[in-house]
Amino acid sequence: MNFLAHLHLASLSESSLLGNLMADFVRGNPRDVWPDAVADGILLHRRIDVMTDALPEVRAAKAFFRDETRRVSPITLDVIWDHFLSRHWDKLQPEISLPAFLAHAESVIAPELSITPVRFQNLNNYLWTDRWMEKYADAFYLQGVLNGMASRRPRLIALADSYHDFIDNYQVLEDFFWQFYPRMVKLAERKTL
Repeated sequence: MNFLAHLHLASLSESSLLGNLMADFVRGNPRDVWPDAVADGILLHRRIDVMTDALPEVRAAKAFFRDETRRVSPITLDVIWDHFLSRHWDKLQPEISLPAFLAHAESVIAPELSITPVRFQNLNNYLWTDRWMEKYADAFYLQGVLNGMASRRPRLIALADSYHDFIDNYQVLEDFFWQFYPRMVKLAERKTL
């Protein structure tokens, strides 16, 4: 899962939006540093990542990547799942529009940014103002996202080429999303993630 899915599932779980969004920027035991609610959010994010990576649909989706991009497929898939969530937001969360949900999330997270890791603060400088999570709905936008990630990390250069796997297998990947994500939503609503 990427930014949008983590925020969505955190919201449904009534978990810390800050903790869930910031989790990839925190190492070690979050209870040593963060207030309980934020630490719980970080730990929820980590559980969701482990759970998602182990899902049969997600494992099967990796087979649709070529040999040269399969190694980075977990990262690409995280972005792809956000694409489908953004694209189909109204079907999954009809009570609130995506822009309204994101405005709320930003209003909760922004006041706490000064105490967060600098890299996370830098991400937030772009995440909200450039409306990344809304733009994820456009499949072509993901090409720029993956290219950007590849250019910042030479070891992940294959991310740029993984966009083609996404486009070439768009329908099957969308089918996988619909097979597992509604289950994740139900678990979040029951607070059993």
